[in-house]
This record gives sequence, C-alpha cells and structure tokens, in this order.
Amino acid sequence: MSHRHSVSVAAAIVDEFGRVLVTQRRDNGHWEPPGGVLEFDESILDGLKREVLEETGLAVEPTRLTGVYKNMARGIVALMFTARITGGTPTVSDETSQVEWWTAEMVSSRMDAAYAVRILDALRQDGPAVRAHDGVSVLADLTSLP
Repeated sequence: MSHRHSVSVAAAIVDEFGRVLVTQRRDNGHWEPPGGVLEFDESILDGLKREVLEETGLAVEPTRLTGVYKNMARGIVALMFTARITGGTPTVSDETSQVEWWTAEMVSSRMDAAYAVRILDALRQDGPAVRAHDGVSVLADLTSLP
C-alpha cells in the first residue's frame, strides 16, 4: 500500500440566481462539483482551470479558497475554490454525463455529504473550512478550524 497523498481541486461556480454548477461523473454516476486530480507539474490554479474546462466546457477564474478536505480512506486532499465563468458554454464531456445548475437545497438532498459540504462551505462567506471525510460522510474532526 502506498502512503502518498493525492491532491484534487474543485470549483463552486455560482450563477446570478445563487445556483451552483454540478456535474454527474460518467464512471460512477455520482454528482460532484467540477474538478479533479492535479497533475504533478501543474500549479493549483492552472489545474483547477484545466479540470473545470475538461469537465464542463467552461473557462473560469478562481476567486477564493473556501475549504480543504481530506478523504481519510484514500489519502486524497481536496482544495475547493469559488470561481467565476470567463467563457464557454456548459456541456458534457468524456468524464461527465450531465452538467446542471442546482440550488443549495438540491445539493443537500441529492449529493453525498462529503461532496455537498464542499459546495455548502463555498456558499458561506467565512472560511476556509478544514474537514475530514471517509468518501461519503463528513467525519467529526476535533482538529478542524471552527
């Protein structure tokens, strides 16, 4: 078993109605914010822009770091940002089967908690949040920031 961490990045892209862009993955059908694993030789923000473009067809500009999350089961550290659209049109891709605009209530009810919390944290003005999860549920973590 490898004891290396992987780093992923994702974006909360909010429209003028307060809805957030979500993607459904082709490989497992899960709904998540657009994003993915950083390549070894790319910067965090370049990786975020690349992943969002690949998954949604949108060019974005990251605006704020809103949370840091660790999947304790898989050793993945995820960085969540808000981002604004600078170009493109939302579209599906090789990695995404659907791209939709959801309200916070839809995120809460239709997405696994480990991913929903990232979007809900991003919609808040405080932060960034620091949390741990097991891939599905957020874990109580006494070392998290308030």
